[in-house]
Amino acid sequence: MLAKRIIPCLDIKDGKTVKGINFVNFRDAGDPVELGAQYSRDGADELVYLDITASHEGRKTFTELVKKVAANINIPFTVGGEINELTDVDRLLSAGADKVSINSSALRNPDLIEQIAKNFGSQVCVVAIDANLEEGMWRCYLNGGRIPTEKDLFTWAAEAESLGAGEILFTSMTHDGVKEGYADDTLAQLAGSLHIPVIASGGAGKKEHFRDTFINGKSDAALAASVFHFGEIGIRELKDYLAAEGINVRK
Repeated sequence: MLAKRIIPCLDIKDGKTVKGINFVNFRDAGDPVELGAQYSRDGADELVYLDITASHEGRKTFTELVKKVAANINIPFTVGGEINELTDVDRLLSAGADKVSINSSALRNPDLIEQIAKNFGSQVCVVAIDANLEEGMWRCYLNGGRIPTEKDLFTWAAEAESLGAGEILFTSMTHDGVKEGYADDTLAQLAGSLHIPVIASGGAGKKEHFRDTFINGKSDAALAASVFHFGEIGIRELKDYLAAEGINVRK
């Protein structure tokens, strides 16, 4: 069985790491390069950097940040934010990123998934899905959780896989930042319907939540932000706990 992965996520706004609750109310969480280097030293398996307010000018700034991150860490990292065409992917991979995460751009132009997979390999393409539970339906959202679509989580995830996505990163907007656990029932259903890895996101508040998403949610990886950024859970401490609970994690 493949080892379960622990992935700190760094949301980048104006060159700083920030964290919000339910996709709003952001607060400063520190320098993204220093944080990434610390997580790398502490045993994180991967990192995700998301440029949450990407603009044309921001792209240049973000590219420079990606270069700095690549120079300071020795684990794989994924970057996302306003990746709309292959030149964006090429720019970020050339700067040192290992994978790209696409969300709104993939919903608007599903062919982008296929283009990335064909040109760079499926392993490079992470399709991120922000979905909110509304009247029994997991509705997918655009633009960082601001614009609802008619797409359902399960239908869209299956389509993304068929187009060549290498992984699905599912963030439950319902659970994001409230620290009461991941959407494990939904994650288990999602994992059971796909043949590619599923990354859980949204809801981590204590070590048990990671255990539960690996066991009950069938998640391949667990992503979290504030519990790591604000020192509530240490990565080594978390991995020791998970190993003691019988979960296969990389030391």
